[in-house]
Amino acid sequence: QVQLVESGGGLVQAGGSLRLSCVGSGHSFSSTGMGWFRQATGKEREFVASINYDADIIRYADSVKGRFTISRDNAKKSVYLQMNSLKPDDTAVYYCAAGPGHPYYNYYGQGTQVIVSP
Repeated sequence: QVQLVESGGGLVQAGGSLRLSCVGSGHSFSSTGMGWFRQATGKEREFVASINYDADIIRYADSVKGRFTISRDNAKKSVYLQMNSLKPDDTAVYYCAAGPGHPYYNYYGQGTQVIVSP
């Protein structure tokens, strides 16, 4: 079983940056695909970015391409989401996810809130 804990959320002005982190525990972390999802109030959860174990297959939602960067450090059992040029539409709870590979995810963290003010 994999447990995931996110951190790094907060309040930022439009145009600013945040870096989200997710630390995993469980023997299978290093063999899993990792992803970030987000859910805004009143909306369904949506895919943001994914990265495979070797970090050579990376995907982004069109809405974040060129602004967000996903990365991982298998030795630290961590995955990161660098978010630049943030917009108010990026306001959401961001969840880290793990699974056998995109688009399949078995585990989600508890989420971290990101609020982008105009």
